[in-house]
Parts: sequence; C-alpha cells; structure tokens
Amino acid sequence: MAARGSVAIIGGGIGGLAAALSLLRAGFDVHVYEQAKVLGEVGAGINIGPNASRILHRFGLAETLGEVGVKPSTFDQRRWDDGRFLLRAPLGAMIEERFDAPYYTFHRADLHGALADALPAGRIHLGHRFTQLVDHGERIEALFDNGSVVFTDALIGADGIHSIVRHALLGPEQPRFTGCVAYRGLVPADRLTHLSLEKTTQIWMGPDRHFVHYFVSAGRLVNFVAVTEEDSWLRESWVDRGEVADALAAFAGWHVQVRSIIGAADETYKWALFDRAPLPRWSAGRVTLLGDACHPMLPFMGQGAAQAIEDGATLAACLGKLDDVPAALRLYERLRLPRASRLQAMSETNKLRFHLPDGPAQEQRDATMARGATDWSLAAIAWLYEHDAEAAADRPQ
Repeated sequence: MAARGSVAIIGGGIGGLAAALSLLRAGFDVHVYEQAKVLGEVGAGINIGPNASRILHRFGLAETLGEVGVKPSTFDQRRWDDGRFLLRAPLGAMIEERFDAPYYTFHRADLHGALADALPAGRIHLGHRFTQLVDHGERIEALFDNGSVVFTDALIGADGIHSIVRHALLGPEQPRFTGCVAYRGLVPADRLTHLSLEKTTQIWMGPDRHFVHYFVSAGRLVNFVAVTEEDSWLRESWVDRGEVADALAAFAGWHVQVRSIIGAADETYKWALFDRAPLPRWSAGRVTLLGDACHPMLPFMGQGAAQAIEDGATLAACLGKLDDVPAALRLYERLRLPRASRLQAMSETNKLRFHLPDGPAQEQRDATMARGATDWSLAAIAWLYEHDAEAAADRPQ
C-alpha cells in the first residue's frame, strides 16, 4: 500500500473514517488520528442519500448497513397544526431503483461503528490531539499533544467545525451562530405504537420552527429534532442537556403527533446550530480539509455527513489520478468546493422556507410544493442523488 504514498487524517468522525476507507481502497497507506481516548460518535439520527450510500456499499458495508439502518418509504413535509401533507416525495424502492443505491436513516453511532469496524487494525490512533503542522515541502510533519510526531505525504483535516488544521491553514475565524437551536432526542418505538407511525422521514413546518422525525437502529428507536429560533447562543455543543418540558413548551399548539413524540422522550439535548460562510479555498500544498472542517452546513438538506463521505471518495480518486500531491489536492478542491457551497446555500434557504409564518408567503410555498418543485421531489433532487463522487476526477475538466 505504501507504494502510492502515505496520508494522515486528523479526526475520526464519519467523514474521516469514510475517507480512510476510500484511500485504502485506492492503495494508500492511510492512518487516522483521533483526539478522543475512546472511539465513538455523539449525536443521534443521520440521513444518508444514494449519493453517499453507493460509496458505503463499495466498502462492502451493504449487509451491515441493512441490518442497522432504516430505508424510509417517503420524505413527507407537513403543516405544523393540522398535519396536512404538503409533499410526499418517494424514497424506498423507487429511489433505490432510480439511483441504484438506497436512502437510509441511521443512528450516528451505528454508522460510525460500521465504518470503524471496516478499517484494518492499527489504522486508527486514539488519544492523538493534533496541535501543529510543519510543511517540509516533500513531506508534512504533524505534531500531537502526547508527543507523537508523524511524517506524511499528505495531511487531511477532518476535525470538524472547530478544525485545528483549518486554523493552521487559513488563520482564526469563529463559526457563526445561525439563530437556530435544536432539541434532539431518541424515543423507543414501542412507546409510540398508538401513533401508528409509518417508516417515513417527516418534516413538520411552522412559524419560526420545524420538527423532524424518523426511525433509526433497525426501527427500534424514533429520532427527533425540534428546531427553534433564538437570538443568541454562547457555545456550540451536541451534549448540552435540554428539558423535555421546554421542548414541549416551544411546540405548544402543534399537532398531537409532534407533541406525543417529544413527550415520550426521557431526555433531550439542546444543540446550537453553527456554520461558516463558504471558504475561497480548502488546500495549501500537501494539506487539505474535508467535511465540516471546510463546509459545515445546517442540517436542513440532510447532507452534512453525505458530503463528507463524497469528499473522501473524490479525494482518493484525485490522489490516485495524479502523482503530484499538491496538484491532486487542488483538483479535489476544484471538484468539491462548488457542490458543497451549493448545498450550504440550499440548507440556509431551507431554514427560511421551513419557518415561514402563516400567510401569503407560506401559501405560495405550499402551492410550489404541491407542484413537486421543491428540494425533495424526484425531479428536483436528481442532480444530488445521481452524483458519483468516485468518478468525478475522471470527468472532463
């Protein structure tokens, strides 16, 4: 494997592990350095569309993912008060047949565990907090707070929205608070049998807030995210505790299904949503960025993790195509930056669209959805789901 060069990935989240698997398949000597002492994934639910699942299946994970994931039959958008369906976009078998790959919903830990288990032993190094890089021209030196030093042909920052690699490349910049805070939680599905929930992904839209729910963990759990608007927030965290009573109060007057799901939770976590403006560049020499380190986005297109998985596949293809590492990373950036930036913008737009107050603009939105002209209708989403990130480097530039 070392014949194709060495790659160090900083960050052992979903994006970093998926990139490692793509690079291993391409023949690179790749190692992942994660600051946590125990490998795991925080958070709850995650959506993975065909644009990313086709890559995961090429890792040989189709059977495992089929056991832990859920394939929802539709993507439903509904009104906040009466529950009226505004759009039922097909998923399930129709999406899988059309794009030759499925749409999944997972618990993040299930997907993360599947990726970690697929990597050979000795490829993930825990307790390695990256602190500094030194560019020696032909090699990159990576330093860690435990005293370890690694020399590598290429270094990839997959270390999230607070990326230290990004800071080293582009200087300091704080992520921006988007004005949204989410309560997230998991409910055992057997507590909700009285609702007769279908295996669908649902978004309920209302004034200044929205609510999402879907099944995860082979249907044993229902994941929900209840998003509200707030004026300010001082910290970004997945693990701040929220009160179920506060979430219920925020969704007072909403449909009984929404309130029943929230009320069945034992606990919630309160999660402030941050992003960054699209960056003008991701790479410098033999160093580049991936996933939230370079294109964090609001979760309102369900594409954050999927785009990180795409990043890794395209990165491996570019490094495999060009012997010149800096040129390969420039090609990767040129291929990926416009697509990721487009999805960042679409996610921001959805924040506004989901939260319209009742009135003329909301009525126009609903009429547009009825015509099948919004993000998740089959015709509108094809450009996203049909993309093969592994093949991107072979297309004419």
